[in-house]
Amino acid sequence: MFHIGSARTALFNWLYARHTGGTFILRVEDTDASRNKPEYIEVIFNGLRWLGFHWDEGPQPGGAVRGDRGPYFQSQRGAIYKRYVDQLLSEGKAYESDGAIKFRTPKTPIVVPDLICGDIQFDRTNEPDLVIQRKDGSPVFHLVNVVDDLEMGITHVIRGEDHLSNTHKHLALIEAFGAKPPRYAHIPLILNPNGSKMSKRDVGASIEDYEKEGYLPAAVRNYLCLLGWSPKDNREILPIEDVIALFDLPQVNRANARFDADKLFWINGEYFRAAPIESIEPLALEILRRHGILGEKYDHAYFRAALAIVKEKIKVGRELPDWMGHFFREDFPFDPAAAKKVFTTEGLTNLVKLHERLSQINPKDFNALTLETEFKALAAATGQKLGALIHPTRLAVSGSSVGPSLYHLLEVLGRARVLSRLERAEKEFTASPGT
Repeated sequence: MFHIGSARTALFNWLYARHTGGTFILRVEDTDASRNKPEYIEVIFNGLRWLGFHWDEGPQPGGAVRGDRGPYFQSQRGAIYKRYVDQLLSEGKAYESDGAIKFRTPKTPIVVPDLICGDIQFDRTNEPDLVIQRKDGSPVFHLVNVVDDLEMGITHVIRGEDHLSNTHKHLALIEAFGAKPPRYAHIPLILNPNGSKMSKRDVGASIEDYEKEGYLPAAVRNYLCLLGWSPKDNREILPIEDVIALFDLPQVNRANARFDADKLFWINGEYFRAAPIESIEPLALEILRRHGILGEKYDHAYFRAALAIVKEKIKVGRELPDWMGHFFREDFPFDPAAAKKVFTTEGLTNLVKLHERLSQINPKDFNALTLETEFKALAAATGQKLGALIHPTRLAVSGSSVGPSLYHLLEVLGRARVLSRLERAEKEFTASPGT
């Protein structure tokens, strides 16, 4: 899975590269053979692409490579790491111990300059020597990351605060190689609402789950921007172009960020409401087909008209089947509680009157404006409130007591469907009103 914390780390690196006109590099840390599978790489590729994080250098889908500092898979860089280990051994800065290679860690205090956390001092008086190569000959994380940063000309490393305690080890290695270190910036951790660190097993931790549930990538990306950073003007809905222009490392908060699923849900609703039909149409089609609501052949104009009035009401794509299913079937069920409340003798009588009145409207004039006029006229003529007509009609044509504007719903359904559905409700409930 592609963890939300990894996605937020990638985002902050991507934002900083775009803000400064720099280069965003994807490097695959795959030296752990037990976790090194092609499908895992695809998960990372897919997650980054879905969120819109296009990388300037690194492996590309399909096996292509962009950039001249590769290989970008650490599993393919063994010869490079061996050269650096041999250098340390030859200079007496490393030694063999029980088959492993250890780096002679300096025992003097060190200050780690950090672009977010400030200067952090570490006392290395009792620091053990660092294993840089295991007994089986494989290099460890600390060595390979330092070597790759130097070889690839990395200027800035932006990573989670849980790596801060490793940074003095990396600086010691870089000094031993006689090189200039990159600048480090450690971003706050993402916590669950209860304050615990968000792990891969926690609900909401997988980026893939958001894609499956019908979240919009721009909305998820917007929310991730707010996990540890803000524009300082209380805005929460931010076009990515604005974030790129404003983002800088000193503005990143020191305090850990708490994951708020409700805020993400709200932000996604704002994006859904504002999105053009064209941008959410593929998502809606995929979800409705996955649920067996739409087939390969469908009325395109009718589908888009239905989506246009529904998208104003929903917050996330997973709600689409419940909100749109009745547009594409005539045998939809009726909400039992609503039927008991609405399909009374009075409600059914109103359906009959509406059926008669709406059947006289020319199909070409069956639009929201005309329908609103007819409903109001009938309510006035019968001395009723408008709701006495609206509630049974909505239930009759959709099976639900909630939905988009009734007049627009009726317009999209069209005269023939509306009259047929009114008749169905009349017949099904007239014998036993409210059941």
